Amino acid sequence: MAEKSFTHKNRAKRIMKMAVWILGIYGVYLLILFVAQRQMMFPRYILPSPSPEGTLPAGVESIWIESDYGRVEAWYLPASSGDLHSKAGPALVVAHGNGELIDYLVDEVAPFRDIGMAVLLVEYPGYGRSQGAPSQKSIGDIFRRAYDLLIQRPEIDPSRIVLLGRSLGGGAVCDLSRTRRSAAMILVSTFTQTRAFAKRYLAPPILIRDPFDNLGAVRDYPNPLLITHGKTDEVIPYRHGRELFQAAPTGTLKTYSGGHNDLRLDTDVCWKDIEAFLRKTGIVS
Repeated sequence: MAEKSFTHKNRAKRIMKMAVWILGIYGVYLLILFVAQRQMMFPRYILPSPSPEGTLPAGVESIWIESDYGRVEAWYLPASSGDLHSKAGPALVVAHGNGELIDYLVDEVAPFRDIGMAVLLVEYPGYGRSQGAPSQKSIGDIFRRAYDLLIQRPEIDPSRIVLLGRSLGGGAVCDLSRTRRSAAMILVSTFTQTRAFAKRYLAPPILIRDPFDNLGAVRDYPNPLLITHGKTDEVIPYRHGRELFQAAPTGTLKTYSGGHNDLRLDTDVCWKDIEAFLRKTGIVS
């Protein structure tokens, strides 16, 4: 009897020791994930080197936004056409995905310019030629500063500002929509919130440093909202687009058969839906 009791105690000790090891390894994993998550969310170091400062495409104006953590760049592209009798026209504020730079988007946003919209491409801190480090806080600060500079331009009608974000950029414009006025918002392949991905990494949601609560922003957004999402999106599952649509008071969902990187702004089918949305809302005529 005493020998059986001793065996049970040894087994319990081994189980306890194993549990302590597993918890320790898991704790180290969570610590690494907490420290490294911004490198994962903002993989700017693996992007190709941008063109040197001052090397601009034709018709692009470089704007440097001063902040506490350095200078951050934005590119302003005037409308190619529009109502010549109008003193001020609409403008689009664009936030790109986490694996892009503003340099990549000049050709993609050309259709907006062709229908009379000026475009402001805002870089993230630490991306491209910009200083600082990206986070929800630093990105939010830069986008607010960029917006405030944009609406001061005499050719811009502040009542016809449209926000557009793709993938991670959806978080940037949703964040902006909470503090600055816009006539409409467009979310392309965007997530509900970054904490929704925590379980993918077997981590508690509270560990996420940059939550980007797009779902909450969309619930509070009073103006027209267009959501475009691919049914086979392998990065941000389609259910995110549906949940955003269901939460939006005045939302429209356009579904496509493609994946995450198929819904480029210059894709014919996607562009036609965006243009129809802008005309229906009266932002462009």
